[in-house]
Amino acid sequence: MDPIKIMIVDDEPIIRKALKYELNGSNATIACGMNDDGDVLRREVCVLDTFANGAQLMAALDSPAEHELPDYLLVDMEFQGEPTGGIFIADRVHKKYPNIRIVILSGRFDNPLPGEGNRQDRMLEIARVVFESLQHGAQAFVSKNAAGGFSVENALRAIECLERGELYYFNYPVMLTIKEAAELYVNHAATMRTDIAISDTERRLLLLEAAGCTASEIADNLHETDKSIQERQKELSHKLNIVNKSGARIAKAMQYGLIDPKEINYLKR
Repeated sequence: MDPIKIMIVDDEPIIRKALKYELNGSNATIACGMNDDGDVLRREVCVLDTFANGAQLMAALDSPAEHELPDYLLVDMEFQGEPTGGIFIADRVHKKYPNIRIVILSGRFDNPLPGEGNRQDRMLEIARVVFESLQHGAQAFVSKNAAGGFSVENALRAIECLERGELYYFNYPVMLTIKEAAELYVNHAATMRTDIAISDTERRLLLLEAAGCTASEIADNLHETDKSIQERQKELSHKLNIVNKSGARIAKAMQYGLIDPKEINYLKR
């Protein structure tokens, strides 16, 4: 069987060399199915080349006479101090070469330790970045900080899972973070107030306010006086239990699902 072809993008020379050496030097293979006799079929893994950044990678991919296209791209998340630079690379590759499967590697996006400062905020941010990377074309997210430290086995396991038909793969440290972040979100949603009722006019007022309209412009749109709009704004603030400020009303209305950001038609000044 033809080998599975891989390219690696990481700005650390030692990481690039180590991955290439371990994958090519050890004749690494992955399970890719079974034959009629029930024996496991395996395919060799071959690293075609390694690159220090996205520009070098794209130059190689765009030169088919000099480079084969890989089946998989292993790309580090952080480049030269940019915490999510790997997402930009994944996005460019996915848009131009959608058949290349992308595995994101990272040593930063693990479940924060129990005593770590701002733990909840960090956990939610990590989960957001993981899903953002998937939205931009990545199909697997592998932590470099799995038990025992980073090993090529972590990346091989991701490729093996994708080869057998799984849509996405997360190794344990990443999955643990996503699970806890999801529980936080669900628990937060469960405690949100659902007993606030607003009229259709109040809802339209909020959408106009969110779009950037002044009180006078809102009054013209709703065919009311400036004074009546100001009274409606005060009443809405009272219902939402906040100070009578436009930004606070909009934020609270979105939080409670009273208005949908997709419905806002922002004004261009």
